[in-house]
Amino acid sequence: MKIESLSVKNFKVFGDIKIEGLPNMCVFLGANGSGKTTFFEVFGFLSDSLKNNVSAAINKRGGFKEVISRDKKGNIEFEIKFRNTENDGTLSPLITYQLEIGEKKGKVVIVREILKYRRGNRGQPWHFLNFSFGQGTAIKNEEDYGKEGVKEEREEQQLDSPDILAIKGLGQFQKFKAVSSFRKLLEGWYVSNFQISSAQTVLDTGVSEHLSRSGDNLAQVTKFIHDNHPEIFNTILGKLKERIPGIEKVESVETADGRIILKFQDGSFKDPFIARYVSDGTIKMFAYLILLYDPFPHPLLAIEEPENYLHPDLLIELAEELRIYSNRGSQVFISTHSPDFVNALKIEELFWVKKDKGYSFIVKAKDDKTVEALFNEGDLLGYLWKQNYFKGSGPK
Repeated sequence: MKIESLSVKNFKVFGDIKIEGLPNMCVFLGANGSGKTTFFEVFGFLSDSLKNNVSAAINKRGGFKEVISRDKKGNIEFEIKFRNTENDGTLSPLITYQLEIGEKKGKVVIVREILKYRRGNRGQPWHFLNFSFGQGTAIKNEEDYGKEGVKEEREEQQLDSPDILAIKGLGQFQKFKAVSSFRKLLEGWYVSNFQISSAQTVLDTGVSEHLSRSGDNLAQVTKFIHDNHPEIFNTILGKLKERIPGIEKVESVETADGRIILKFQDGSFKDPFIARYVSDGTIKMFAYLILLYDPFPHPLLAIEEPENYLHPDLLIELAEELRIYSNRGSQVFISTHSPDFVNALKIEELFWVKKDKGYSFIVKAKDDKTVEALFNEGDLLGYLWKQNYFKGSGPK
C-alpha cells in the first residue's frame, strides 16, 4: 500500500496543505517548531481515532480548540489518496479517503467520512463508504466493481456514536476490501521513539515479534528472529559487522531468574558485553537493523532524527537500508537535522517544512528549480541545505 498524496486543513500548524507525488521514502527537514512532528502526527491522530474514537484522539491532544489551527473556523479535514498492490503485483486504482471533523453542541462529531475510487478514466467513482454523523452506506458488491454493466449495491449502516470512524467497524469485514486495507494501514502505522536506555532494559521472558516504539523489547525480538527466522538474523548480523568494527556475535540469553539479556561479542575479547555496556551507537544501529529486517514489515514507518548517536559515516548506509525497506512494499517518513543524512538522498525523496504567517507549508525539493539544477550538476543536497538554498528551512 502506498500513499500518493495528502491534504490537511485546519489541523494544528497546517492551515491548508496538499502534498502530491509522495515516493516510497520521504525525508522532511526544517527548523525546530516548523511542523515536521505535526506532519507525522496526522497519522498518529488517525490511528488513535481508529483505536478509540475521534473524541478520544482530540481530547488526548488538548481538545478541539487546541487541535484546530489558530484563528481558523470550520472543520478539520484530511484527504489521503493511496493505491493497493493487487495479488498479481499490479497497482489498484487510486483510492481516496476523506475525513471531516467538527463540533456540534460542544461534542466532537464526524461531519463526513468517504472512501471512494473508480476503475479507469470513465464513469463516476464508487463510494465504498459514505457516512455523516454516525450513519451512512457501504458497498455490498465490491467484488463486482469494474465489471461491465454492474451497478453498485448499497446497505445502510448505523454507528453507535457520531464520533466513531466507519472504517473501524466495517474494516473488520473482508468483504469491504478497500475499507479493510486502509484500516490495516492505520493499525500498522509505526512511529519510532527509540530510547537507548529502554533498549538496555532487562525484561522478563516472553515473545515479542515486533520492536516496540521505545525499543524496550529489543532482546526479546532478537531472540524471536534468531529462533524463527535464522536466515534474516544472519543477514542482520552480517550488516552489523560491516558497520560496527569488532562485533562478531550477538545473542539473546535467558538468565536463571527468567529474564532476557542481550550480549554482544567483540572479537578482541573473550567475554561478551551485556547491552548496557555497549556503545549507544552500536545499540541503535542494531535496533534499526532489527526494525528494518522485520519479517513482517510495517506498511507505514516514521522515524524522527535517525542520526542521533550514530557516526556521520554510517548515515549514508542507514539511508540506503531505509530505502531498501521502503522498496519492499512499505512507506517510510523520516525527519532529520543532519546534512550528512540528507547528502545520501535522491532529490525526489526530500521535502522541507517552512512557516509563513504562523502556518506551516511543505516544499518538494524537486519543485525548486535552483535546487534541482544544482543537484543535477552534482551538488549534494545536504551541502545545498547548509548553504541556505532551501528557503525557509532554517531557524532564521
